[in-house]
Amino acid sequence: MIKTFHYRKIAQDGYARRGEIITGRGCVRTPAFMPVGTAGTVKAMYMDQIRELGADIILGNTYHLMLRPGAERVARLGGLHEFSRWNGPILTDSGGFQVMSLAGIRKITEQGVIFRSYINGAYYEMSPERSIEIQGLLDADVQMQLDQCIALPATEKEIEEAMELSLRWAQRCKTAFGNQPDKALFGIVQGGDNMKLRERSAQALKEMNLKGYAIGGLAVGEPQSVMTAVLDVTCPILPEDKPRYLMGVGTPDDILQSVARGVDMFDCVMPTRAGRHGLAFTRFGRINLRNARYAEDPHPLDPQSLCPAANDYSCAYLHHLIKSDESLGGMLLTWNNLFYYQQLMQGIRDAIEEGCYADFCAETRALWAQGR
Repeated sequence: MIKTFHYRKIAQDGYARRGEIITGRGCVRTPAFMPVGTAGTVKAMYMDQIRELGADIILGNTYHLMLRPGAERVARLGGLHEFSRWNGPILTDSGGFQVMSLAGIRKITEQGVIFRSYINGAYYEMSPERSIEIQGLLDADVQMQLDQCIALPATEKEIEEAMELSLRWAQRCKTAFGNQPDKALFGIVQGGDNMKLRERSAQALKEMNLKGYAIGGLAVGEPQSVMTAVLDVTCPILPEDKPRYLMGVGTPDDILQSVARGVDMFDCVMPTRAGRHGLAFTRFGRINLRNARYAEDPHPLDPQSLCPAANDYSCAYLHHLIKSDESLGGMLLTWNNLFYYQQLMQGIRDAIEEGCYADFCAETRALWAQGR
């Protein structure tokens, strides 16, 4: 029997929600952090490791996968789950953000976006219908509407035009997606840093009765105060019985702030990218293993961590690997960072169920401030 995609709230503490997203490929415990598998792989990790960390869902990137190896090829090989050996749910972004940020030559029209491949210079067209077609070929469980991500600062007129275009594209994506009971299409709230436009976008998407909603256009360098202000305006408008996804966020403190405002899902390249560059996330805050102070430090990152990367290797050894550009250094720190993020999410879920989320946040921040 096919499982119908739906969200179930289990507990609430203030605005923080503990729930489950039921998909055709399994349950996602929320609040959830999704490791980013840009090109069908979470960099420096095996899929078995990702499962063992406790991740229920990963993210794939439509833009990169359509360019290489190609969505049609992935479909012929059994879809992204079979191709990458991940049997849990996968969320794919629409490709809109990458088209706007990576494509050097692009043209935006009502029909969609024409852009040039960064790989071979070939021209491609990404319309709402093509985006949904690609995500269907990848066999994604959660698919995102195509939206226009506008760079800030921008004029109110530019932000409004991009927001309105994104709403029209959302309706076209909904039509193209059709009826797929075990999968979901999420709309994306846009509107830049303009709160009135954010309200309009959220209300219009709510009226489309989609299965989930994302908040986009953040985590692009704006201060945290702008992000929290957008969430304060947006989250109360979105339906209580649908999941809410904050795209591209973020730091551990961003996650704590956002969960407190009712966000259920997160993704970010930060833990993997930081690991490859020598930065470790721990319960004592960030540790930069490139720093010379760790060159002769015989202690592990965190002897109480259950992650071997954190408790089995000395900081001196990790420092040596990173300074020597050894791939093992990035692998170990990526492992540590993703483990930390998943442990943070588990702590968040437990705290919400126990009704002590504010205390959990205070204790977590106190440890960060204390340092190692």
